[in-house]
Amino acid sequence: MRYFPEPDRDLNLSDVNRVVEAAFADHGKGLVQMPPKVHITLPAGDFRTMPGYLPSLGIAGVKIVNVHPDNPKVGLPTVMALTVILDLATGRPMAILNATKLTDMRTGAAGAIAAKYLAPKKECVLGVIGTGRQAEAQVRATALELSLTQVKVWSRDPVHAEAFAARLTPLSAESQSMEKVCDCDILVTTTPSRTPIIKSEWIHAGTHINAIGADAPGKEELDPEILHRARVFVDDPAQAFHSGEINVPINKGLYQTWMIAGTLGEVVTGKRKRESKDEITIFDSTGLAIQDLAIASIAMRQASSIELPFM
Repeated sequence: MRYFPEPDRDLNLSDVNRVVEAAFADHGKGLVQMPPKVHITLPAGDFRTMPGYLPSLGIAGVKIVNVHPDNPKVGLPTVMALTVILDLATGRPMAILNATKLTDMRTGAAGAIAAKYLAPKKECVLGVIGTGRQAEAQVRATALELSLTQVKVWSRDPVHAEAFAARLTPLSAESQSMEKVCDCDILVTTTPSRTPIIKSEWIHAGTHINAIGADAPGKEELDPEILHRARVFVDDPAQAFHSGEINVPINKGLYQTWMIAGTLGEVVTGKRKRESKDEITIFDSTGLAIQDLAIASIAMRQASSIELPFM
């Protein structure tokens, strides 16, 4: 069995985007096995288990991932993860991967693919709410799919917003108010909020929103009125109903499951699409096990590993 620490060199983000895009296409065609993730609530956060099988890449396994919002106060990432890859023929564990950085990258890739297919145009102003690791992953991945003419950034801490904008060089980026950040072509929300922070009146016709932060029961970032104005695409319906951006509005009776426009996999395969330049679209991202398997397939080829005896 091999252990893969965090990649000793950056994976090619374009390669990551392509393999994640292909995984969503397989999902849209019904070619994967992937039960909904299981959530376990802990005193200061939660952890999830995410099994899956991606036949097109010949890879199966499970990821264990935590979300603890206060971790940065003690010098730890909010999200940490471990992926175990299994031999298809015997079930023997073949590899263990430190999937913390890989989780950032594969989630960034999902947002980039959603933007590629659902953005109103190819040259876009990108608005980013939040300045954590996931926010940067979203910007870096999306910049490979679309031409970003400007990046607007908001954080609760203006110092963090300024520092984040500076890291995005050579992209043109600046810190602005939340309302001004929402005046964009693509809006990315990456906060752990449990109350809506994005007001409906801030979102204009034609905007595409990647709702990334709501990935557990009780989380939401968008005014539910936005959902009624928009066509909502999810990564996986069962997960979205339970823990995506739509989970709280559904539980409160403010949104119905039949209102979902489709999945990102259906968008990638051409079954669903943006229908006009003026419609508002939303990608409700919860994170799929097949994304983890897809990026693991790259990491296992490109990253260095350590042999660990298993038997």
